[in-house]
Amino acid sequence: MSEDKQILDACCGSRMFWFNPENPNAIFADRRREEHKLKDRTSTGGERTLIVDPDILCDFRALPFECGRFSLVVFDPPHLVKVGKSGWLAKKYGNLEGDWRSDIRMGFSECFRVLKESGVLIFKWNETDIPVSDILKLCSQSPLFGNRSGKRSKSHWIVFMKGATP
Repeated sequence: MSEDKQILDACCGSRMFWFNPENPNAIFADRRREEHKLKDRTSTGGERTLIVDPDILCDFRALPFECGRFSLVVFDPPHLVKVGKSGWLAKKYGNLEGDWRSDIRMGFSECFRVLKESGVLIFKWNETDIPVSDILKLCSQSPLFGNRSGKRSKSHWIVFMKGATP
């Protein structure tokens, strides 16, 4: 993996929010590598293909990178608890299982570990199942600012800077 890449997407999924899903400055990581046909009335043929194809297979709870490696980390972990394992929502977004609080806490810790001092963490969370206020309690650092988006304003984009004081 090239050392000049300064961005890590720690749970890239299908890279759906990237303007350039092949951004040459980013390393795309996920614990899944899979392809699914999803029903979609708006697509030709009534279905579309969802592809999760990271540059590197790894778990956000144990990132295989040295400390202080990245200037920017994107952390968009699975956010759904009340979803079946085989449904299209689980395939698209993943799902939380078991001790998900510990998983998210470890994910924040790992993302901050691989950030350079004063590096930026962009955190995305959809609070369909779990309020963002509950999730922020799992993070050791305070966010700088954020924004809600989506049809029902349930998706939150939150910005942290490693080492910034609250």
